[in-house]
Amino acid sequence: MPHPPEYRLTDRLSVTRALVGLWQVADIEKEGNLIDPETGADHLAAYVSEGFRTFDMADHYGTSELITGALLRRGGSPCPVVCTKWCPVPGPMTAETVRAGVQDRLDRLGTTRVDLLQFHWWSFEHPAWLDALHEMAELREKGLIGEIGVTNFDAAHLHLALADDIPVVSNQVPFSLVDRRAAGPLAELCAQTGVRLLCYGTLAGGFLSQRWLGQPDPAEISDWSKMKYRRFIGAAGGWDVFQRILQAASEIAARHGVSLSNVATRWVLDNPCVAGVIIGARLGEARHSEDNARLFGFQLDAGDLDRLEEAFEGAQPLPGDCGDEYRRPPFLTASGDLSHHLDEMPRAVTTREVPGRPGEMQVGTGSEWEEIAGYCRAQRIGDRILVSGTTATAGADRVVAPDDAGAQTTFILDKIAATLGALGAGIEDVIRTRIYLSDAADVMAVSRAHGRVFSDVRPANTLVEVSELIGGYRVEIEAEALIRP
Repeated sequence: MPHPPEYRLTDRLSVTRALVGLWQVADIEKEGNLIDPETGADHLAAYVSEGFRTFDMADHYGTSELITGALLRRGGSPCPVVCTKWCPVPGPMTAETVRAGVQDRLDRLGTTRVDLLQFHWWSFEHPAWLDALHEMAELREKGLIGEIGVTNFDAAHLHLALADDIPVVSNQVPFSLVDRRAAGPLAELCAQTGVRLLCYGTLAGGFLSQRWLGQPDPAEISDWSKMKYRRFIGAAGGWDVFQRILQAASEIAARHGVSLSNVATRWVLDNPCVAGVIIGARLGEARHSEDNARLFGFQLDAGDLDRLEEAFEGAQPLPGDCGDEYRRPPFLTASGDLSHHLDEMPRAVTTREVPGRPGEMQVGTGSEWEEIAGYCRAQRIGDRILVSGTTATAGADRVVAPDDAGAQTTFILDKIAATLGALGAGIEDVIRTRIYLSDAADVMAVSRAHGRVFSDVRPANTLVEVSELIGGYRVEIEAEALIRP
């Protein structure tokens, strides 16, 4: 059986183009029956012997890190490549907080360095995600982290991280014949920057396989992965559209003498921005190494791609960009609606009732200028909310992405969204924005960032060029919102 090729992400990190994903460890262990680490390591060792030496896991994938740690203790060659994730709850990200999160990964793995540490953040309205990434960059310099990746970042926030000098090398996102979002703005950004994608969900939880061709829409689904991807199928046009895609992939598979799943995965791998695909493993239940190795023994030709494009006709693009399924409706996750989860997260701003004016509320960010100049970030009077001019400032005075007005706009609009949320409103309630630029050359970048957020809302807008913004900022934005009955 041929071994899978490797992809060189950086001088310090190469991954196999087919990674072994360990997210299903959590599903196997969900009833409390934990996998013995040494038994689990035996299963991983079998993958390594077949050339699949890169493993993807996370802090919340059951005991996946402990199992991998047991494998690492055995030593030997080739050495496994470990890609794990840290998914903290939003809140202040101090140096101590980040170091503790990274150290927990090292302790569970029993190693002194994580080859690729991937960072996930639930809500960009809390700006501490940038603080966390900067601290991770410091730990990378100290040798505790080999390389830094992110997970489920949309193109705008990956762009912002890069513009703020975070050395991100990869972004882990879903990508499949059903979910083609990653081929849009994210792929364009990757082409410009060299960041590469590690893709999961390439088989849509197992739905992209021969066994589902010609089958009825399942009435009941038992495992978490299929619950999630059945929602993807529904959002992409429904079961009938999905069957047309399966039929096209089946025809192509027959022509090449490979499996339907091989065709679905090869289509993702052939995107130039993709470094590797993550194929889920159910340890002790099944191993599909031989079939997965066939991925690298054939190529899709122009006729194959045309046949798939024909099958895509009638399909609907999934809403939003990569990662939006976790952050905004419709929540295309296994458990469905996550709005309660997001509402319970801590806010980065404070609110207070205005003394002597019952019912009026103000929001503060803790900025020293709010005290010096005697103003608030925003205030609500009845159903009207006024948001002060807002800049891309992290902490007390750090300018975010100082050379990139588009990235600054993304940061500012997150900050405005957080402010509105603290006063019971949302982006959909905004009726006016005013934008001040220090350089007219930034008009297009700022307008596109504004349009990404407001394309469905369409508030009134004014954009003007000013001679200079205090503090060296490239853009400042203020907003008004009205909470309608």
